[in-house]
Amino acid sequence: MAELAHKDVQSDLIGFQAERSASHRLRHIRVLFVHRDAQVVESCLQELQKARFIVSADVVSTLAQGREQLHDHSYDVVLAEYPIPAFNTFETPRFLDQTVQHVPVLFVTELGAEPLTQLTTEGPFDYIEREHLGQLPMAVKRALNESTLRAELAEAGKALRHSRSLYRALVENPAYGIFRCDAEGNFLDANQALLDMLGYACKEDLLAANRASEFIFDLGPATPLTGLLPEAVQIQPLEITWPRKNGTLLKARLSGRGIFDEYAAFIGYEIIVVDITDQRALEENLRRQASTDSLTGLANHRKLFEVLHAEIARSKRTGREFSVLLLDLDGLKKINDHFGHLVGNRALARLAQILVDCGRSSDTAARQGGDEFAVVLPETGGDAATLVASRICDLLAEDMEEPALSVSIGVSSFPQDGDAIGTLLSAADRALYAAKENQLVAKLK
Repeated sequence: MAELAHKDVQSDLIGFQAERSASHRLRHIRVLFVHRDAQVVESCLQELQKARFIVSADVVSTLAQGREQLHDHSYDVVLAEYPIPAFNTFETPRFLDQTVQHVPVLFVTELGAEPLTQLTTEGPFDYIEREHLGQLPMAVKRALNESTLRAELAEAGKALRHSRSLYRALVENPAYGIFRCDAEGNFLDANQALLDMLGYACKEDLLAANRASEFIFDLGPATPLTGLLPEAVQIQPLEITWPRKNGTLLKARLSGRGIFDEYAAFIGYEIIVVDITDQRALEENLRRQASTDSLTGLANHRKLFEVLHAEIARSKRTGREFSVLLLDLDGLKKINDHFGHLVGNRALARLAQILVDCGRSSDTAARQGGDEFAVVLPETGGDAATLVASRICDLLAEDMEEPALSVSIGVSSFPQDGDAIGTLLSAADRALYAAKENQLVAKLK
């Protein structure tokens, strides 16, 4: 019984392997028949099916109909009657080139090979005699393989032409610097665009300066990955600051590839350099505008909240407190009404300058809008923050420019007065209005 079961398993395994091998040989093809004889078409299909082709076929009787089919559908091969009715031997190649383009054509003919010699040497054409249709599957396989090779060759040629034209364009383009250096970072060659970027009069001066070694090793490992040709290994883009000959700085983005010899040994780099100095300056200016109050030059409301968020996170990490001052410029409406808005704007700028003068480099002074200001004091407790507030008031009192200015200030500290941005600012706001009420009471007395 066990032996019988073992034989059954072997039989199933052999059957599975045979089925798998057979399915591996199956090949789906789409064939267009341009032929008037249905019996020939049927014989061709039988031969292809014997060779384990799975055929999807369309049949037309004239080349004009075949042209329409080829326009609307995609085919792997065309099997056509020869000679083609209404076309002589000399007209046929030109018409077929216009009709089938890159689809391989196999002619089924009762003639010998000699009349087709010119035809089969002028394009993707071949022939098979009706008496030898058993050779059709092999001819189809050969035609399909040749078609694949032609397509691959065309793509390779296209890629090579594109690569050459791109390299020429890069070398000649004044926006792209290009240089080559050896494995130690010594310059070997450079184009004129790179000379202009770095301010060198000639290539020899740049090569002698040998500045590539200062950053070239930051480009990362230059080892080809398994399965890739060495010349296909790309370098990850890198941004650097590169001193020009006159001492100014060039901000540049580098990209390129490693260079390897025929033994896959690394021998250097080929690098493309893009000048991004103006781009980075513009980006920095835009970032500064997005976070700066245009009138006073202080941080704006958005930047204030970013700083508060960062300070809360840092205080939670370090356990050190920080404080916030909220300020109102007293009587701004009266100043605007009496002196005009230009003087009112000048008053806001005067207060902003005093906030900057009183602060450390780590402090952040901000204008929230209108006559409202804030100052974030890192690692500062409530008592020290109160002293800063007094110093601001004193400097305003000492300012001799007219009109005289004064402020109301509220102080809050994290985490004693609030453990989030909202509660912290609310506590400072309450202290601010308490200070205003005290000032009002003092005036009434």
